[in-house]
Amino acid sequence: MNNVANLSHRFSNLIIGLHSMAVLFYGIGVIAAANRELFLKMELPFYSGMSPIYEVVMTTQFLHQMTAATVIGVLSALLVTLVLHVGGQVDILREKLLVILPKEKKTSVSMIMIGSLIRKHQNIIVFTEKIENLYSYIALAQFISNTLVICCLGFIIVNSISANEGSSMLVRSLLFYIVINLEAFIFCFAGEYLSIKSKMIGDAAYESLWYDLTPSENRILLFLIMRSQKQMTITVGKFMNLSLQQFANIIKSSASYVSVLHAL
Repeated sequence: MNNVANLSHRFSNLIIGLHSMAVLFYGIGVIAAANRELFLKMELPFYSGMSPIYEVVMTTQFLHQMTAATVIGVLSALLVTLVLHVGGQVDILREKLLVILPKEKKTSVSMIMIGSLIRKHQNIIVFTEKIENLYSYIALAQFISNTLVICCLGFIIVNSISANEGSSMLVRSLLFYIVINLEAFIFCFAGEYLSIKSKMIGDAAYESLWYDLTPSENRILLFLIMRSQKQMTITVGKFMNLSLQQFANIIKSSASYVSVLHAL
């Protein structure tokens, strides 16, 4: 659990830091253009091109963007932390299975010990369902928006490379493109990670000396193996599981849209 906590801390710092750096690089790209352009294009009831109004508006927009990026980064970091916590609890359950049912020698197993494993497995399932309820529709919004944003940013980056003065636009967009891809990868990786961990519980139970148990003990252990076959995962709006295959589909769809837009 200490390793899980340290890993969660590093991932959280990395995710929030990358989101903040994306906003910072976008601001550098806007300032580098040297045409007094605002961070966010908007119509204001006053002229914003004069000092100090321009500086005040730019500072306000920058703080707004930095706050929004931090909040989105915290949501992704929270998902990673929760999923890693589930993975740590699954590892603890697997270790207990191997300790209670060792391979080296035959030992008697009390029903109380097996019952505690069943309850711990059920608690892990309930906790995973709460993560699913929290992030399912967030994942749906991310799945749709990330596909569109990756497509648009890819189109902008392709045009910036071929443009004569596209360096400022490239500085603005490149890190945003990386962060959006990272965000999509985090959600898909979380679903894949939970699916793999759920299968490992059944594998650990099967690798124990279950055939040396009494029939009543075997039936209880069989329920644990059967329940672990139902994958723990995060869905996209309750109708599709998140996995690395879905991340590959997002990248392929975005690349196809970029090709179409570039051809037009």
